[in-house]
Amino acid sequence: MSEPATQSVPDSTPATPPGPIRIGTRGSLLATTQAGTVRDALIAQGHPAELVIVATPGDLSSDPVEKIGVGVFTSALRDALAAGEVDVAVHSYKDLPTAPDDRLSLAAVPTREDSRDALVARDGLVLGELPAGSVVGTSSPRRATQLTALGLGLEIRPLRGNLDSRLRKVADGELDAIVVALAGLKRIGRHNEVTEALDPVQMLPAPAQGALAVECRRDDAELHSVLSGLDDPVTRAAVSAERALLAELEAGCTAPVGAIAEVVESLDDDGRIFEELSLRGVALAADGSDSVRASVVGPVGDADALGIALARELLDLGARDLLA
Repeated sequence: MSEPATQSVPDSTPATPPGPIRIGTRGSLLATTQAGTVRDALIAQGHPAELVIVATPGDLSSDPVEKIGVGVFTSALRDALAAGEVDVAVHSYKDLPTAPDDRLSLAAVPTREDSRDALVARDGLVLGELPAGSVVGTSSPRRATQLTALGLGLEIRPLRGNLDSRLRKVADGELDAIVVALAGLKRIGRHNEVTEALDPVQMLPAPAQGALAVECRRDDAELHSVLSGLDDPVTRAAVSAERALLAELEAGCTAPVGAIAEVVESLDDDGRIFEELSLRGVALAADGSDSVRASVVGPVGDADALGIALARELLDLGARDLLA
């Protein structure tokens, strides 16, 4: 089950260690840029903070993520946090396992960056302009299966490495295009290289794509209170619904599952505007040959329940067999 939409309250209230708040992060440009937004926000609120680089197994291997394991980019950060080596850990939320870590508390989910996937292609081409046989790189089975399902005759190749090295493969002609998260390109200032932001109708993003997870130790109530000021309730609700769907499907963060939740305005019977949470999801066969899709709308406060309900609908439609 995914983390609830409401914030977890720490168990006790020890004092936060003196000195700057130590923010644990991976060492890549994207990771330090993401963690840097949390550091800068804390400093702006009057709380000294600094980044601490933590090496993870995912940074030391070039194997596909589905081979080296779920949580490969997050476990070392969580262990360093639990051990007191850092005070805060900042993750790309989509990389976190759906099972909660009882040592830690999800103190904040800041405002989400663009959740869509992005195409970066040679000659400024958009997806529909790529000739059949074009070689497209992606690190994600979810993206690969959705690209295959579009029936464009593309050759999909696995892709690892930081964003700079991925973009270079297109610039150098090794690949005709790559598909990556638009949020990452925006955060490192490379979004001008995007040739098409892919509409979720074409490609549903990964659950929690574009969102950050800010964790602290469960027993650090003082720091939890400080970090909670960075929380965006709308983002937390949307991401909670998406991850509840993923957890109920018993699918890891590398599974070919896409989901996107958005807070939308609706009208009641008296013509008054109110907000609801709209959630769409897809589960795909590994070879892209088949998929099931469904959607649900409900109260924003029922984020987890909506995710679970949609997952069960997908299972009824055959998602279990596709994901087996």
